[in-house]
Parts: sequence; C-alpha cells; structure tokens
Amino acid sequence: MELINQLLGAGLLHSYGGGGILSGFLHPILGLDHLLAMVAVGFLSAQMGGRAIWTVPVAFVGAMLFGGILGILGVPVPLVEYGITGSVLILGVAILVNRGIPEWVAMVLVAIFAFFHGHAHGTELPELTETVGLIIAYVAGFLIATAGLHVIGALIGIMADRSDSGKMVMRATGGILAVVGVWLVMGV
Repeated sequence: MELINQLLGAGLLHSYGGGGILSGFLHPILGLDHLLAMVAVGFLSAQMGGRAIWTVPVAFVGAMLFGGILGILGVPVPLVEYGITGSVLILGVAILVNRGIPEWVAMVLVAIFAFFHGHAHGTELPELTETVGLIIAYVAGFLIATAGLHVIGALIGIMADRSDSGKMVMRATGGILAVVGVWLVMGV
C-alpha cells in the first residue's frame, strides 16, 4: 500500500513541468483523482439522460474555470484535496445508486467539485510560468481535456444504457469509483 501511495501520491498526481497547453491538457488526464472524477461526470450525465447529458458537464467546466482563475490569482481555498478526492467518492455513489437525481442538484454538485478541481489546476500555474500567453494556453489545455473526458464518459454511459447488463456494469463502475474515492480521501 505504501508503494501505491508513493506512486500515486498527491505530488505525482498534480505536478508537471513546463507550461502551456500540453501541461494544462495533461494535468486532468495524468492525475488519477481528476481523471476518475471527470469521466464519472460523463457517466452520471448519461445515466441521467435528456438535457443533463450536456448541462451537467457544462456546469463542471464553467465552475472549473472559475476555480482555476481563483487559484491563479492565489486566492486560498481550504480543503481542496478533500474536495477533489471526495468528488470521486460521491460521484461513484451517485452512479451506483442511480436514483434519478434532479438535474439542478447534479449541476450544483458537480460545480462544487469542479471548483476544487479548477483551483488545484490554477494554483500550480505560478510554479509553471509567468507568461500570459502560456497561462491562457494552460487554462485552455485543462478545460479541453476536462471536456474531452466528460464526452468519453458520456459516450460510454450512453452505450451502457442500451442494455440491462450495460446498466449493471455502469452501476458496478460507480461502486468501484466509490471505493477508489474512499481510498483517495484516506490518502489525503
């Protein structure tokens, strides 16, 4: 367990050299907690169906941008890592129970989580670069990667929703995400 914590610790999950669009793009993809939460948002939106397929991910991306800007500006926010790791846990539970969460509740929930994810992305920027162009590219990178992960999650969710066995697999995936979320929260 100690080796896994060393390999997947918060430092490794959130530290990348350089700056610009590639650095921003890699942050949500290479960070296990970010990757799982963002794909889970896509799963949840597909599970909910209707307008939620796009409104829930858009709420996430918008709040993430806001959190990222505050992080870039150096505005302190408490418990950021708990907000990030807790998002994996709670999104996993939401997918597992599949109880028809109202769209507005899901939008508010993912926006809260996104704020923490964005803040984490933004606070790392001052270490990476001071150039305005690279800052904008970095932000664009993490927003593009996030939206892409939401789309991937939603597409998988839409395909899974076509059969009873697919729906069961989706719910089981939610259970796995919840367990991983507990492990991540305990590691913070």
